Amino acid sequence: MALPYDGSSSFLTGARFGPAAIRQALRSPAGNLWSEALIDVGAPAALEDAGDVELAQDPSARLAIEAAIQRLAAAGGAPIALGGDHSVSYPILAGLRPTWPRLHIVHLDAHPDLYDEFEGDRFSHACPFARILESGLADSLIQIGLRAATGHQAEQARRFGVEQIDMRAWAEGKRPALRGPVYLSVDLDGFDPAFAPGVSHPEPGGLAVREVLTLVQHLPGPIAGADIVELNPEWDLNDTTARLGAKLVKEIASRMLELGSPGLGAG
Repeated sequence: MALPYDGSSSFLTGARFGPAAIRQALRSPAGNLWSEALIDVGAPAALEDAGDVELAQDPSARLAIEAAIQRLAAAGGAPIALGGDHSVSYPILAGLRPTWPRLHIVHLDAHPDLYDEFEGDRFSHACPFARILESGLADSLIQIGLRAATGHQAEQARRFGVEQIDMRAWAEGKRPALRGPVYLSVDLDGFDPAFAPGVSHPEPGGLAVREVLTLVQHLPGPIAGADIVELNPEWDLNDTTARLGAKLVKEIASRMLELGSPGLGAG
């Protein structure tokens, strides 16, 4: 499911073009649709394209995203949503929560995205996890890869009981104790810019691709859904970040299929 929305972005826009770039990379003849676990995610009914959600670049997008996710979940699907800026995670979780009375979020990002408001906007892409937690849309939140937090966001993390594994702790070997059901949210700027240059807010010192793939390949189940957000193709180099997004789609879908998660709906 593609969510071409960046109306809540700060600094740069362009993430609304991310889903199309990931789709193109996923379908490129340069690769194939087999995962590293030798699961063919291109097989019939394995990974279905749920299409684009038509979104205006204004607050109406939140209701449209929530409704689209509710429809997919009610039909037994598990979304792999392609953003778009990170603000889309809030309406995605709002749409999923009625189907998942227990849900634990694993969030990969350079930034905590826990601001109560940012530049006067409570629904900024810098705020989704504050909205998610204060609305009771998840039972826990683990954040991995952080290296651009602020004092306010540290206070917010304490307020909401967020478990944070910043890059200093990750480099020292700390790893999360994961439990399901899981929702995975991947901001591509969680990766070091060497692996993902095509983002609006690059932050040096981040996660390596193999580290994240290993985490994805060992997620506990069931996996309720996932999002891959914040690809800005204008800043990409040789489609490197788009190809990374496509790789993540394949590996997330593969893990869902391994675990017997609901039918997939990706974009």
